[in-house]
Amino acid sequence: MQKPNFLTGEEAAKMIKNGSTIATIGMTLVSASETILKAIEQRFLTTGSPNTLTLVHSCGQSDRDRGIQHFAHEGMLQRIIGGHWGLQPRMMKLISENKILAYNIPQGQFAQLYRSMAGGEPGKITKVGLGTYIDPRIDGGKMNDITKTAPDIVDIVSIDGEEYMRYKPIPLDYCIIRGTYVDEMGNLTTDEEAMQLEVLSAVLACKKFGGKVIAQAKYKVKNGSLHCKQVIVPGIFIDVVVLCPTPEEDHRQTHSFSFDPAYCGDIKVPASSDDILEMNLRKVIGRRALMELHINDVLNVGTGIPNDVVGPILAEESISDDVTITVESGIYGGIPLGGVDFGIAKNNFALLRHDDQFDYYNGAGVDITFMGAGEIDPDGNVNATKLGPNPTGAGGFIDITTNAKHVVFCSSFTGKGLDCSFEDGKLHINHEGSLIKFVNKVQQISYNGKIARKKHQKMHYITERAVFELQPEGLVLTEIAPGIDLQTQILDLMEFTPIISENLQEMKPEIFSATIPYGLKEFIKKH
Repeated sequence: MQKPNFLTGEEAAKMIKNGSTIATIGMTLVSASETILKAIEQRFLTTGSPNTLTLVHSCGQSDRDRGIQHFAHEGMLQRIIGGHWGLQPRMMKLISENKILAYNIPQGQFAQLYRSMAGGEPGKITKVGLGTYIDPRIDGGKMNDITKTAPDIVDIVSIDGEEYMRYKPIPLDYCIIRGTYVDEMGNLTTDEEAMQLEVLSAVLACKKFGGKVIAQAKYKVKNGSLHCKQVIVPGIFIDVVVLCPTPEEDHRQTHSFSFDPAYCGDIKVPASSDDILEMNLRKVIGRRALMELHINDVLNVGTGIPNDVVGPILAEESISDDVTITVESGIYGGIPLGGVDFGIAKNNFALLRHDDQFDYYNGAGVDITFMGAGEIDPDGNVNATKLGPNPTGAGGFIDITTNAKHVVFCSSFTGKGLDCSFEDGKLHINHEGSLIKFVNKVQQISYNGKIARKKHQKMHYITERAVFELQPEGLVLTEIAPGIDLQTQILDLMEFTPIISENLQEMKPEIFSATIPYGLKEFIKKH
């Protein structure tokens, strides 16, 4: 059996040739191969090579500073094909300024595209993406002007008279992965990683195209000391191993900490005061959103407001055992972390591979998903992927909202400067936001309201002061917060006039109270 070469990060960086296509595996800072990525960046800054690279990644892999931000240099990158850039300000700047070609593929389709590539299939064929900006008849996932005339990486195929998206294979020259233990033969585990991700699928996809696999590991162990079920990638598929010399800095479990056994399932920890949310606008939105739950629902939470508040609210209300929370990274149960640590959770009872999780999301679909959003129009179209000049990308948004039985979008009613307070079960607007979110036409269609209505998908759009429901006739205002004036604090702050329900109701005052619990368990039992 052939052994991999054990090299330093600097030596591995010298392998990368100009014009190469490189796949990196990770989410936020989880499983980011910092030792290798930093070395590649430093070589470019010092020598000008490697340059004109194509970077391929399914997830957002950064904490606003590290991760694939190391590739965010003009000249170093020629093209990026990615899933999400919300935590990559320098990369978004390169994209918005037309310094690189930029394509966006929905995260779940990307993770599974590796699997299709590995098996020699003609791409990933699915209905996910139809009618959104990923559709080649709209934008084809092209995120800036210079990419508009570049070749398509998606197309439309017809099977048995039905339309499908085809995400085309992407030949890979290198694949950069990370694990915990590696033995002398290169067998790699992910014991201390907070996610399983799609590591093996990407490795096999790379091998299909004759590429090289470079793995960063935390510990080297004697051959034969790893249990066969621990091994995620057999050593025969790994060409180079880089042992991280500074794990606390460059092999962190996530952005916030070097290693915590609770986030890789080694231990369970008791609830703490840190899990209690302060009373604020985001909590109010989350409280009302969760009133759409039913007992035994399987739910998903997306980035932003949902991931930051849903898990803690469920814990506060003692209903974590009555529903099952999931996250696109493969999490089932527990309390997810938010912000730059999105995608991990403590006390979860199961952790699936990233690409396997999307088999569920894209197939059966969750009972209900809670997603962030930026703009909505009269047809119920939602933009959550390009806000102002920033091309954040889809992440798992399109995958999950396409097939969820019920989609609940969570957002403040206005943006930029909105300040609220809560007193006597009422909402008070101290300072109105200057950004209008209910617009005549969304900047980018991330969720297609017309398609949703055609397939009778249930959808709510929930803010701190108003609740809207997508009905056959269009977007309908169904609830307003106590203390809010319909005309001046809702209708006057919209570019269009929604349909107003004949049975317009007031949001429950308990939502705006600091009392814990606020009564969610009792409500959903009656729901």
